[in-house]
Amino acid sequence: MLNWIRRNFIAGFFVTVPLVISVVALVWIFRLIDGLIVPLYQAWLGRVIPGLGLLTTALVVLLVGTIATNVIGKRVLQRGESYLTRVPVFRAIYAPVKQLVVAFSPDNEYGFKRVVLIEDASRGFMLGFLTKDFTVDRGQGSEQMLAVYVPTNHLYLGDVIVCTPDRVAYPDISVEQGIRIFLTGGMALPGRLRFRTGADDTKPPRSGTRA
Repeated sequence: MLNWIRRNFIAGFFVTVPLVISVVALVWIFRLIDGLIVPLYQAWLGRVIPGLGLLTTALVVLLVGTIATNVIGKRVLQRGESYLTRVPVFRAIYAPVKQLVVAFSPDNEYGFKRVVLIEDASRGFMLGFLTKDFTVDRGQGSEQMLAVYVPTNHLYLGDVIVCTPDRVAYPDISVEQGIRIFLTGGMALPGRLRFRTGADDTKPPRSGTRA
């Protein structure tokens, strides 16, 4: 009986805690956005309409996304961004935050390209994200190199490792799956990994594709 209670309590704990955290986070975001926008609507309409602030935020994000996918709108946004990044304090905050967000975007060429596995003599095998392929000329001709980001603290802090392509293997794991693996401390790692073989390994697919 005690084993049954303990087993089911632990199972319930790991189901309930993520659910509660998710609900609390959503409620907090809802209240934060409503607290900023609702007073404006209240002054304009003369009454409080719950959820109107959150709806307005969603519509603004959708509108900005629509503009950003348009050629002219994209140029306007880039020009405005260039002006804002000239402000010293704003630039120091905005640039790192944007780079972090862009890294997780599957549609951006500057984001994480795919999950890779590096073999290191001192640290063993390390899972990371391919971020850049480039060439280096050290006086003996061009050498192809890869830049791999290896998180060391969830996803926000990590090491950038520059290595040759022969040290990198490409597991059949999408970027979304790789992020989940790091956030769960490796618990989301598949029980069996398959690797790509062939010359097309140097052309990593976009996030979400399967090998």
